[in-house]
Amino acid sequence: MPFLPGFDERWRDAPDYVLGITKDIWEDRRIDLLHDYYAPSLIVRSPASVVEGNDGIIAATQATLAEFPDRELFGEDVIWCPTEFDSFLSSHRLYCTATHEGPGMYGAPTGKRLEYRILADCWCKGNAVQDEWLVRDQGAIVRQMGHDVVDWTRDLIAREGGPERCVAPYTPANDVAGPYDGRGNDDEWGHTLADLLTRIMGAELAVIGKHYDRAAELAYPGHQMGVGPGDADRFWLGLRAALPSARFSIDHHIGMQEPLNAPRAAVRWSLTGRHDGWGRFGAPTGAEVHVMGITHAEFGPRGLRREWTLFDETAIWKQILLATGDV
Repeated sequence: MPFLPGFDERWRDAPDYVLGITKDIWEDRRIDLLHDYYAPSLIVRSPASVVEGNDGIIAATQATLAEFPDRELFGEDVIWCPTEFDSFLSSHRLYCTATHEGPGMYGAPTGKRLEYRILADCWCKGNAVQDEWLVRDQGAIVRQMGHDVVDWTRDLIAREGGPERCVAPYTPANDVAGPYDGRGNDDEWGHTLADLLTRIMGAELAVIGKHYDRAAELAYPGHQMGVGPGDADRFWLGLRAALPSARFSIDHHIGMQEPLNAPRAAVRWSLTGRHDGWGRFGAPTGAEVHVMGITHAEFGPRGLRREWTLFDETAIWKQILLATGDV
């Protein structure tokens, strides 16, 4: 019997499925299997765009592999929960390595060696991914190639045809309703992380010192690493200070407890509103901005001991540049 009705017997469990199909597609070059692993009507929302249907995903996969032919995706974790008797929602974290050897969306080949993370939520049913939310650390990729993030984003807008024709970043206005509308599970650790982020975004920054381990390991956009409550405070304050009036929303949360692992949680969240403060994105511009973020965390005896948070800096700057006309 498969681990879930409707899934192939090859897969032992949800993590085996998610990490297995990732390796099949990207490292074993079975791009053709996207016809099986991704539903024909799949919707992939990333901060950079909304992609509907399998054909666009196959084309994008081929383009990425042509630009980064030695790309490897190491599965660090899969946090998941059943949703119905024959489906599940996974939030997986990948550590990616690649060499920029071909031309593509990042420009002419640079030969640069890259390391960055991806966090993605996938709803899976019938042996296929049906709905997806994905955040790639574009800021890390751009910087490791030697570019300034703002200048690169401005150039991307031009290469895509200018402000009127460029690819629109993902916002609530251009979202597409998919088959999954759940909010996660009721595990206490998902609620713990969601509550912690909500309080931080509500300006209760003191909770960081109270609930983060003094030696907490932190990984943030731009492949930035940190240690302890001080670095966490600087990261979250820099984001919130840039968007002080934006509405913070917990869009999905999963908590998970299993043998041989610390309690863990995955939260997908968003900030929607005006860039009306000084902070991570420079002088206030008044631009309307939508930030889609995903956070993974592990908890220990002294509080939150590991955190991974991602949002796409280039998608935020693209919204700012388009709104201000600074292109």
